[in-house]
Amino acid sequence: MPWKESGRVHERVRFCVEAKAKEVSFSELCRRFGVSRPVGYKWVQRYELEGPEGLRDRSRAPRNHPHETPDEVVQRVLQVRARHPTWGPRKIIAWLHRHEPEVAVPVASTVGAILKRHGLVSPRRRTVRTQRSPKPLTQPLEPNAVWTMDFKGQFKLKGGPYCWPLTLMDLHSRYLLRCQALRGYRYKDARPVLEAAFREFGLPQVIRSDNGSPFACRGPGALSEMGVWFIRLGIRPERITPGRPQENGAHERMHRTLKAEATKPASPTLVAQQRRFNRFCRDYNEERPHEALDMAPPASRFTLSSRPWPRRLRQPVYPESWATGKVQRQGQTKFKGRTVYVGRPLEGLRMGFRQRDEQLWEVWLLDYCLGLIDLAVQGRLRPVALETPANDVPGLQWK
Repeated sequence: MPWKESGRVHERVRFCVEAKAKEVSFSELCRRFGVSRPVGYKWVQRYELEGPEGLRDRSRAPRNHPHETPDEVVQRVLQVRARHPTWGPRKIIAWLHRHEPEVAVPVASTVGAILKRHGLVSPRRRTVRTQRSPKPLTQPLEPNAVWTMDFKGQFKLKGGPYCWPLTLMDLHSRYLLRCQALRGYRYKDARPVLEAAFREFGLPQVIRSDNGSPFACRGPGALSEMGVWFIRLGIRPERITPGRPQENGAHERMHRTLKAEATKPASPTLVAQQRRFNRFCRDYNEERPHEALDMAPPASRFTLSSRPWPRRLRQPVYPESWATGKVQRQGQTKFKGRTVYVGRPLEGLRMGFRQRDEQLWEVWLLDYCLGLIDLAVQGRLRPVALETPANDVPGLQWK
């Protein structure tokens, strides 16, 4: 015959019934059921007063909590969270400390428990961390050393057309320089936005992006029309390793906040969506505490660049020992009797060729090396990792 299962309440009822029958001593009955005599008397008393319902397990939590967070503090935390739905415990605490120092704010774990208790947080899926690429990227030691740039994924407005947000951020201070709603992701769409940012904030040393259009292309040196423009402005374009968005992790994290706070739901028109982006920029730069900045807002760390917008683009003056050649139509130039393809974005510009050995020559545009040309291979460039920084190459000058 099958086994019969018995629950805790059922066994306790049996204990109380047998205790009332008094067929064995109470001590012997407690030994049979594996409980102490005080527990046995407790069960019998509850059974007499409440019946079988009194034998269910009860919470041992204290009825009064002397260290319980006051209701007014809980309400203030919930109000800040309602105003900023994407903020976590640390940002809420930092904001309250800065704007309402009289509020006795609890620690981050308590604020997190308050948000969880009110259903305002959801468990985050665990992600598998991949090892960072060994490719060296510029470390921003001061504002305007490295700016990061990307197009956030397009989304459809309520009115029908798509919106392509172009974002530009200073990596050191996390200051969001631009968040512009555009109708496309082409170079001609992005250049006016970037030019306005350069005029307002000055020029950075480096601009980091991914390898998509219009930031890069499949030609030699991956130089697109935008990359050539950066180089002539005195800005070094820097690209992350393909398929490694974590190398631009700070920018991607900002995109997650942007998506949550300014795109759901989408606005009906591009103008209305831009107004939401402008409000987001003000809140992100001036109000939102940032963990990488010791909970300070980005505006407290950002300063204008000391490199102003130039009146004209740079023209190269290469050393006398270098060979030079002008890029003709179709992105080709002549060198040592060979036709070398360097890319259509370089049409009309003069390139510099520095000899490395008998067969290998470096191909430069101003202070940017596109790659190596091997005289043994007709007209092809290959990538190169320079040991000498461009600023240390003797004879390079700009006018």
